[in-house]
Amino acid sequence: MNLNIYPSVGVARIGNSLQADFCLSPDSIGGLPFNADAYGNKLGPIVNFKDDAGAIKRQGQVFTIYDDDNNEITLNSPNVTSIEWHVHLANKKAAWYNFSELEGNLLFPDNSYQDKNTPFRNPEESDRQSLLVDPGWRMISGANQSIGFDAANVPAGYPAQFPNSTVKYGLPVKTLGDLKTDSEGRLIVLGGYGNAGGDLPLSSYGGADTWHDDIADGPVYCTVNFSDQPSISMQAWAIVGSPDFAPEIVNISALSDTMFDVGVRYFDLIPEMCMNGIYQSSFIANFERDILPIISRMANYQWVSNVQPMMALTTCFFDFKDSSAENLENRMNYFSYFRQPNGPNDDSPYQPSKDLFQNADSLNFPMLPVNSGSNSVSNESLVKFLALNITQYFLLQQWAQGLFESDPNFTPYPGVDIKNTASVGNCVGLPMCPGIEVTWSVQNPSIYSAPFVISNNASYYTYDLTGLNPNRDECEGGGCEPGDLTKRMACPWQADFFQCTIQTVNFTDPTSNKSGDPSTSTPPTYYAYWWPPQAPWDVIAGETTVSGQAAANVVLGEQFNYARGINQFAQMVEHWYALAFIKNRNAGAPGFPFFTETERNNLLFTFEAMPVSDISGNSNDDQTEIPIWYIPNDNPSATLLNLKAKAVTSDKAAKMVAFLEARAFKHIETVAGGLGTPRSGTKIRR
Repeated sequence: MNLNIYPSVGVARIGNSLQADFCLSPDSIGGLPFNADAYGNKLGPIVNFKDDAGAIKRQGQVFTIYDDDNNEITLNSPNVTSIEWHVHLANKKAAWYNFSELEGNLLFPDNSYQDKNTPFRNPEESDRQSLLVDPGWRMISGANQSIGFDAANVPAGYPAQFPNSTVKYGLPVKTLGDLKTDSEGRLIVLGGYGNAGGDLPLSSYGGADTWHDDIADGPVYCTVNFSDQPSISMQAWAIVGSPDFAPEIVNISALSDTMFDVGVRYFDLIPEMCMNGIYQSSFIANFERDILPIISRMANYQWVSNVQPMMALTTCFFDFKDSSAENLENRMNYFSYFRQPNGPNDDSPYQPSKDLFQNADSLNFPMLPVNSGSNSVSNESLVKFLALNITQYFLLQQWAQGLFESDPNFTPYPGVDIKNTASVGNCVGLPMCPGIEVTWSVQNPSIYSAPFVISNNASYYTYDLTGLNPNRDECEGGGCEPGDLTKRMACPWQADFFQCTIQTVNFTDPTSNKSGDPSTSTPPTYYAYWWPPQAPWDVIAGETTVSGQAAANVVLGEQFNYARGINQFAQMVEHWYALAFIKNRNAGAPGFPFFTETERNNLLFTFEAMPVSDISGNSNDDQTEIPIWYIPNDNPSATLLNLKAKAVTSDKAAKMVAFLEARAFKHIETVAGGLGTPRSGTKIRR
């Protein structure tokens, strides 16, 4: 009998709620999380993403075991005597290189960190291992059990590494989360509480030296013991990412698409489609499986960004399902609006990613998707505008040529199980700069042992005496260690999240782009988005009550900037939990969504309507006002005073006060002179 853990790569998400409640990751792409009891037994679709104090619930990833006949194996299976789980989460960010767009991506030639002389984070610390957050592995077995990734549960003899228990700014990282088992022995991996802290002021969107956060990743091992046969062991991987604030809206290229693309191109996952890296021109695509998701995802971007060009191509102005020769011209014309992917392993600026318009002579229509590419920031390994990944583009081309069938009851691809794709399908796959949950290393086949399976450097007990290696690059081969998939991300994650929104991208000169210095950034530019499902930008207010609208200072249906009121990096590090979740209010009517904000912590913010005359000096301009949201005085004590004043009449404000007092967050400073031009190329948030 053969057993496998599902998902092979699972994604948990941090939350700062100190209450016992947590939720469980969706079991479908674009699905909602699930409510759960104290041990992770599923209760039903989530109702509230936050607790009654406005703090975000942690999202746990359930890991299950199935045999080859798709039968689940649990403690209740007749011949199972025990199920033992070993998990090793770690955070290697502080010991890795500074984030520098695509520097270090070994898929490009002569692009290693050494080739580019990329500096380390915390370069003055010679003991690089001391920079890790590495609590060691944890073992859990049985039903309804729990154990934490904190200092109290370090395995005997393991050289664990934790940051300082006190920090000058923010909150210290004291745990990377918890393991739990439900009533049948399934594993639930819970991440940390969104803590981030350090001793130096924040210096850039990549974070700062001395800082740590509680993002993490690492292997999941399982051994099933039987009464009538030898034990069976298997392995998977867990990632702990930031919250998914719009869980029902899916990226055009999700992480599941990236992993599928790697499997197709490098592992012959679907040999009739692609063998030895060569696509088969006779392959028959399926509209519902391969094409409709691209169109549907483009349509849903409208709820988190203003993407009118993409919306224009989601209207059925011809029958997308018609494969006839008479419809060929329509399909080929449609296909022509999609940007061709760059050639693999080629970082030349003269690549398709440089092209903005569908017709360079008439400048008639921006090509799709209208997102930033994986490096529209600097001029090293420049990838200006986003394209579908190579496999997505091939399938769209097959559809355009009429080589497809339409069958909603399609057979899934062999080797592609929804139990594997659901969790990673709700993560960013492209663009990657660095990304949200993980970064461009997941495009490298060297980190996989099989499609959708992360190659493991060693089993959990190998590190008992030595601890983790802070220096090895898993993209050179040899498999991954705990912390390897997330170490290239910003530290703390909130700093980059604040700017991972829009990017003004140059489109006239393929050799230059926004570099952070306006004097070297040549116009004209185009207003492109990064990954709006994970970091929304333009959203619809969702308050439906008189009191809710009064607290939010908006009316239902108004469109605003998502992060309004959080006006700087430091505030995002402190108050990221105040952001709204975007939820479909009309989920019961498929095909007719209405996504609005919900659960925004409006009480945290102060609102003022500023007359334009205050800026222009023209008294007649007071007939137009600009809405402004802000956090008064920008320090924890002032925030508490503001909320205490509201707590007189608001039970929610009183609970928020109690939460913030218990949290004891330390005010953050930024480097003298400020952080310079934002990564997005603009400080204007419309």
